[in-house]
Amino acid sequence: MANGRIIKALSGFYYVEAMGKVYQCKGRGVFRKKNITPLVGDIVTFDISGENEGYILEIQPRKNELLRPPIANIDQAIIVNSAIKPTFNTTLLDRFLVLVEAEGIKPVIFFTKMDLVKQEENQFLAYEKDYQHIGYDVEMLSVKNMKETSILERYFKDKITVIAGQSGVGKTTLLNAIDPSLALKTGKISTSLGRGKHTTRHVELIPLLGGLVADTPGFSSLEFQDIPLSELADCFPEMKKRKNDCKFRGCMHVKEPKCAVKQAVEAEEIPKYRYDNYVRFYEEIKLRKPRY
Repeated sequence: MANGRIIKALSGFYYVEAMGKVYQCKGRGVFRKKNITPLVGDIVTFDISGENEGYILEIQPRKNELLRPPIANIDQAIIVNSAIKPTFNTTLLDRFLVLVEAEGIKPVIFFTKMDLVKQEENQFLAYEKDYQHIGYDVEMLSVKNMKETSILERYFKDKITVIAGQSGVGKTTLLNAIDPSLALKTGKISTSLGRGKHTTRHVELIPLLGGLVADTPGFSSLEFQDIPLSELADCFPEMKKRKNDCKFRGCMHVKEPKCAVKQAVEAEEIPKYRYDNYVRFYEEIKLRKPRY
């Protein structure tokens, strides 16, 4: 028996990297009986049954997991946003941030295609300042500095990273620019829809700048199905740190008086668009149909 990490799942096979080799493995039938699915990123114990082949016997406890895309044991999620084509909006970025925060995964924010933004129209400097003030790492990227790997190495080295973002923002282009040998397929922007076409079909961990990056189809669902209403504010770090300053315990920061979060919005310590997005997500979860 040996221990290794699943780096790819495809057509019922799990490719486990261990001892400098990759083994094509099948899962034991007991996993199906217990409704357990091995995920890319899992640390597993497997039995070597032949040359580069084996059977997965046990899955080690996960520190976190995503189901859409299916991947486990993630250190961080880099959320890629395009400055232009498709058009950036804070609601979508904040939606990704909430989904990542809810799973206890560290978010990092990348803005791409900055070379296409006219200097006099560069409102992204304000967004950069806002999100950095909240506590997020933010990187403004153009084609040039994506190739200067020393700038980006600190984000990837010794980490398992999932790349998130709207289709067409340049997730695959980003990876190819950092390491052209990857030769990952990219999709053109759909002019009618203003968004990209999905080109990645399966989940795989690929080596990049001293770490592993998940090349995935992206988040197939951006709904807050598993986030309780009472925990939404904790997915906004600037609100979480102020909740004990509200007058009422369990304040939801919407209609309650003497709310420290609303006071911070009025004082422009919290950007109004962040608070507006919180209220939008709050109403969405409040109206969510119960799952049975």
